[in-house]
Amino acid sequence: MLDLIPESPVPPGGAPLTEGDTLNSKSRYRRMFWAGVLSISVLALAPLGIMTWVNYQEYKGAFEEEQTRPLIRFVAIGKQSVEDFLEARTAALGYVSLARTHVALGDPAILAGILRDLQGSFGGFIDLSLIEANGTQVAYAGPLELEGEDYSDFPWFQEVKRTGTVVSEVFLGLRYSPHFIIAVYREDPPGPGYVFRATIDTEYFNRLVRTLLHQPGGDVFLIDEGGILQTTPLSAGGVLERAPIPPLPVSAQTETVSVQGADGVPRELVYASIAGSPFTLVMLGGDPDSGAGWAALRRNLLIFFGLSAVMILAVVIWGSNWAVKRAREADRVRASAYHRMEYQNKMAALGRLSAGVAHEVNNPVAIISQNAGLMKDLLVMSDTPPSEERQLELLDSIIKSAERCGGITHRLLGFAKHMHVRTETIDLGELLEEVLGFLEKEAGYRDVRIEFDFPQEPAAIESDRGQLQQVFLNIINNAFAAVEDGGEIRLGITRTDAGDFSVWVQDNGVGIPEEHLKRIFDPFFSTKKGAGTGLGLSITYGMVQKLGGDVSVRSREGVGTRFVVTLPGNPKEAQEP
Repeated sequence: MLDLIPESPVPPGGAPLTEGDTLNSKSRYRRMFWAGVLSISVLALAPLGIMTWVNYQEYKGAFEEEQTRPLIRFVAIGKQSVEDFLEARTAALGYVSLARTHVALGDPAILAGILRDLQGSFGGFIDLSLIEANGTQVAYAGPLELEGEDYSDFPWFQEVKRTGTVVSEVFLGLRYSPHFIIAVYREDPPGPGYVFRATIDTEYFNRLVRTLLHQPGGDVFLIDEGGILQTTPLSAGGVLERAPIPPLPVSAQTETVSVQGADGVPRELVYASIAGSPFTLVMLGGDPDSGAGWAALRRNLLIFFGLSAVMILAVVIWGSNWAVKRAREADRVRASAYHRMEYQNKMAALGRLSAGVAHEVNNPVAIISQNAGLMKDLLVMSDTPPSEERQLELLDSIIKSAERCGGITHRLLGFAKHMHVRTETIDLGELLEEVLGFLEKEAGYRDVRIEFDFPQEPAAIESDRGQLQQVFLNIINNAFAAVEDGGEIRLGITRTDAGDFSVWVQDNGVGIPEEHLKRIFDPFFSTKKGAGTGLGLSITYGMVQKLGGDVSVRSREGVGTRFVVTLPGNPKEAQEP
């Protein structure tokens, strides 16, 4: 019926620490030290790192905002400056076209005089042209020879006839050099009308744009709606090349975006479209990390984090080292106390067996006394000495009884004394019979029946004999305490599929209440109602664990209890506590 009782798991921490395996090993305390250092360091440095990173991002954002705000202001000012530049020259060109007749504008001398006046008053003009409605240039004042050129297919010419005024993009044209023009269209009734055009000095315009830049490390330039450079940037590229920035949507308002600069550094870009022209003014901010104030603040943040980390690590390493040393000392004291408890438990078990041992020794002593007295009587009281055969018979009986006493005392002393852990080949069947030798008298007095279920082949393992003796003596003692007179105790050995040996001790005693099963391996817990110390099973569990095995128990009140000790067929060599 005990096979149907569910096994009670041993609760974690229910048994004492074992001293013979890794409790006092250097590697264990080294792992404890590094685990403490790493865990506490992460716990302490993570908030510090997060705080430093947050502060870094906040300060960086503040510096970027400080750089972006001037850019927005400069772009707004620059937009107004470029618009004023173009508007002034467009207005001057329109005024001349209205103030002078078609015929006057067609006179090269008059046209040259107008060009000189415009250059002196406004600047930036290269030449002036009068173009008929059919696209033929009929008058020209400037450094080139362009009279008679046909502009009817040029996009700017078609647009000025449609809109009345045009500011063109920068293009090569018939000059084969970058330039742009401002042109106005005038009706000339009853004629078809004409176009009055001016070419603007690109270098003059380029210098005007560059004067808008007021931020070190930044850049400023104009692009058209297709992203083609209209002025020469400071960083990279030239006029009529594609700008090194992503396409920008047309916007009359000032807009801000983040772009990757030509040097690979993220930059703030502010732009605005120039009204009445195809131009867009673009201004790139400097390297956000290049400011002296930002560099100093960033350095201070890194120094703060570094010094704080060093101080934290120093305290953590010192504290972990101190704690591990204290733990090691506490474990050493605990191991020593546990070792003493093992020996005291062994002595308590022997005390319980003292009556049976005394009786076992008393029988051969009585035989020795009787045979010695008989031999004396034969020698003293008989007229004739006893025969040699009779004397030898009595002496053999005395010697055998003395050897029996010696065996009993040797076995008792060998079990009682402190023994160093020593691994040897042990037959579990012989070991169990040897342990039962201490209890056979009590079994006879109480009429307790003991049955064996051992395999025919020897159950040999490599382990420590002294510790196994104490383990099985504690368990069998508990079985004797649990059964009534006339009860039954069964011992058996089975081989598991994994090659281990399971030694089971089963009784038909009072059993253990279910609520106590989870605590029976706890130190100082006893079900004997004041008759026990509560250390036997706790020490037993620790010893089995130290030998590489395991202990389990099944019990039911009124039915009995079954302890199972599983030992490895080839355990690791036991270590001395």
